[in-house]
Amino acid sequence: MRVSLFGNSFADFQYAMTNMAPPLMALPLLAQQTAPGPNGLVTMLPLVLLVGGMYFLMIAPQRKKQKAHEKMLSELQSGDEVITTGGIYATITNVKDDRFVLRIADNTKIELGKGFIQSVTKRNGVAEEKK
Repeated sequence: MRVSLFGNSFADFQYAMTNMAPPLMALPLLAQQTAPGPNGLVTMLPLVLLVGGMYFLMIAPQRKKQKAHEKMLSELQSGDEVITTGGIYATITNVKDDRFVLRIADNTKIELGKGFIQSVTKRNGVAEEKK
């Protein structure tokens, strides 16, 4: 013998589904509406912290190093001994607007762009201190 929740006829089943289905279908929607989502500020906070951390750990030290390099380039004079980014030890013989004339050996001079000087070894014959 079979027992049915909706009675014995198809009409009872059809009646039950038409009267019960809308409330059952609305339950997921009600559940979504009653649980509020996180605040927009809370969801953006990790991204803001990540960008701030990257600035203080990567960008700020690099900018400081770049400013120190630009200051060093602006203070270079004839007679300073330098190292180029290619690893060539040379002495500055002439300073031009956008480049230096370097002596790398007796009777051998080259012109090098200002940005290609890596560091100074001696300023006018006096050894440079390491910081």
